[in-house]
Amino acid sequence: MTTQQQAGAQARTAIVVRRTPGSQIRRRQLSDLPGALLSSIAVVALLVIWEVVVRVMSVSSIVLPAPSRVAQALWSGYASGTLWRHTWVTLQEILLGFAIAVVLGLLVAIIISSSKLAEKTFLPIIVVLQTVPKVALAPLFLVWFGFGIESKILTTALIAFFPILINSTLGFNSTSSDQIAMMRSFGASRLQILTKLRFPTAVPSIIAGLDVAVVLAVIGAIVAEFVGAQAGLGYVILASNTSLDVATMFAVLVVLSVIGLVLHYAVVFLGKRLAFWSEEQRSRSAGA
Repeated sequence: MTTQQQAGAQARTAIVVRRTPGSQIRRRQLSDLPGALLSSIAVVALLVIWEVVVRVMSVSSIVLPAPSRVAQALWSGYASGTLWRHTWVTLQEILLGFAIAVVLGLLVAIIISSSKLAEKTFLPIIVVLQTVPKVALAPLFLVWFGFGIESKILTTALIAFFPILINSTLGFNSTSSDQIAMMRSFGASRLQILTKLRFPTAVPSIIAGLDVAVVLAVIGAIVAEFVGAQAGLGYVILASNTSLDVATMFAVLVVLSVIGLVLHYAVVFLGKRLAFWSEEQRSRSAGA
């Protein structure tokens, strides 16, 4: 290697050495930005790319509508009041079904975890029921309860029930037997042990079950509407599919995503309020 080549190699090495700290600092600065801001930037970038690709390649709106067309369908749907009515129907199904699942899930979990006899009797039955595809029961509920909102609420409750039950049972059973024995030695009743010891211990597991169940509740309501409904966002998707109105289908998907996101963060907020002392909540708060 000549002297000039050696000098050139040294210069390139020096440039690399000089550039590396700068790029590392920029990456570190980007990683220090809030997660919500980074996600928003990524979503906006994807939407811009999507819009450009659809316009440049002249993709038919029947195949893939541009984001601007989806936004227009969303605006016209809510401006006319049509989407408001269907959103309210689906939201009722989700919230009522989720509420039933929470009450029944916690109640059954308390019974199973409080009694060995109940655990031996009912746990095998629950395990068998859990293996049954809940979606397959939606037509049966339709036959039993009709095309009204009742069959959708029950399907939603059934799908959201098992995550709450399983996580709550694990949480109640995680209570230390020494702590229970100590409370009994001080004369605490079963209700006091439940409310003062077992329930607070189980709160992080219950919150984890609620977080899974609330997302499944959204899916359950839409699946129930697919089977047979006269109103709701699932009904709108089916009607739009029949008329090849793909932009409205995407608009409904956006609405469902917003509903799922709001419910998820509501559960996260509840977890921070009730289980602020748990390691999981601390790590979530640190990562936020």
